[in-house]
Amino acid sequence: MINEDGYVPASELAQRNGVRFPNESIEYRQARDALLAEEIELRRHIERVAAQRRALPPGGIVKKHYQFNSPDGPLDFADLFDDKESLLVYSFMFGPERTQPCPMCTCLLSALEGEVLDIEQRMAIAIVARSPIDRLMDFKRERGWRNLPLYSDPTGEYSRDYRALGPNGSDDAAVNVFTRRDGTIRHFWGEEMGPVTADPGQDPRGAPDLMPLWTILDMTPEGRARDWYPKLSYGHA
Repeated sequence: MINEDGYVPASELAQRNGVRFPNESIEYRQARDALLAEEIELRRHIERVAAQRRALPPGGIVKKHYQFNSPDGPLDFADLFDDKESLLVYSFMFGPERTQPCPMCTCLLSALEGEVLDIEQRMAIAIVARSPIDRLMDFKRERGWRNLPLYSDPTGEYSRDYRALGPNGSDDAAVNVFTRRDGTIRHFWGEEMGPVTADPGQDPRGAPDLMPLWTILDMTPEGRARDWYPKLSYGHA
């Protein structure tokens, strides 16, 4: 049986799966098969959303002359692409007014640190914050990051235009993807989810959620918890 999307129904695939674990009960297997069907539907929905994202019409042209500071000196926005056609810019909540960077951002970037070399096979990535570049490099060394490309946005103009600096001066995280085609740089996609789009009782996270931490915790009976967030340090055991 094939449904209108051309797929075998998720419930049928779940029944075909045939996985069993030692000493599981009939009730557990029934509930697990029902969950598996939902997981299959979730995977399919993720694929549909990704296809819809890829089909977006051309975004706005980047007309401003944004400049950033790197450890090797000033860079133009186009330089962040290197030789790639797509660029992801993560805006790191580490403005000059902060005594320490955002723990959530730091947690995510620590996970991305291990993925950078793989990501750069397909696209460029830049981590941008408003603190001076020397301060960013000091923190990079402190965390043991070797691969993350950090850049300073000294004027805050890029951060202001692409949702990383609020009207009241708030330091916000932001994810934006840009493209360069035939020499023209355009904004392709930016994360827009937040408190306004959050459902009752849920953290106002984005989808897709870039944080591997939450995916791992969501696999446990305790879940992610509403009152727990990563810290910069947990002390010594």
